[in-house]
Amino acid sequence: MRMQPDLPSLVNPAQARDPGDTLAVAGARAALHSGRPADAAGIASMMVASYNIHRAVGTDRRYQPDRIAAVLEELDADIVALQEVESGSSNDRTLEYLAGHTGMHVVSGFTRVRGNADYGNALLARFAPRAVNQIDLTVKGCEPRGAIDVTLACTASGRESALRVIATHLGLRPGERRRQVQQLLNYVAAAPPLPTILLGDVNEWFLWGRPLRWLHAYFEHTPHTATFPSRWPVFALDRIWVSPRAHLVSVASHRSPLARVASDHLPLLARFEVPAAPT
Repeated sequence: MRMQPDLPSLVNPAQARDPGDTLAVAGARAALHSGRPADAAGIASMMVASYNIHRAVGTDRRYQPDRIAAVLEELDADIVALQEVESGSSNDRTLEYLAGHTGMHVVSGFTRVRGNADYGNALLARFAPRAVNQIDLTVKGCEPRGAIDVTLACTASGRESALRVIATHLGLRPGERRRQVQQLLNYVAAAPPLPTILLGDVNEWFLWGRPLRWLHAYFEHTPHTATFPSRWPVFALDRIWVSPRAHLVSVASHRSPLARVASDHLPLLARFEVPAAPT
């Protein structure tokens, strides 16, 4: 049973509802659409990843977006949330490069300008976006932050179901993160109920800090695994939550030799197994 997080009065407990069992249908259709068919037991899988690419600058301080693209190939995920990605610069057209390399749908969520390039979050998906909303999480006096709320049209066998994905990158200061998590949870609680995935770099170093407690209370606890720094991962800064929780099978960092050098974060990869939708 979901417990209401110990938030200040910003969250209305009556609105903090479970999106329901429809993820079984949405996930199955998404899996079928992505080329991951159901097995003989009627179980379908979907892969979701979060990856802070550090502007495609690796641990060797070299800008090489081709390495990020190669890591994405290794992941073979259906949905990927990217953080610290640049776009539009004459030199660093990282997002354009990754979009062309993967052939996936792209949703950008830039929060600021670095030099002559847009900078921030992005989402890559094998499913077409049905609706997009940008959430401003900026706290006064801190670096601009945000989240992308994307409703994806997951289809199979001519049938379509909606899946909400919220991709974010939270701030560096504890008080900043507390306000941002409060805002995100209020946003999710007030939104129409849909199967929901929340993922990104939450920058939370403290396992028992209030932001993680609130997120675990709302979405239910999920496994954590170290993703930072990529060469010797110690901190679980990158996270994935899903509602309903029961369909989450595994969460693991992707620790290939290439991933250890391509960025200062390792990718975080989650697998879901859900009953396939009836034909």
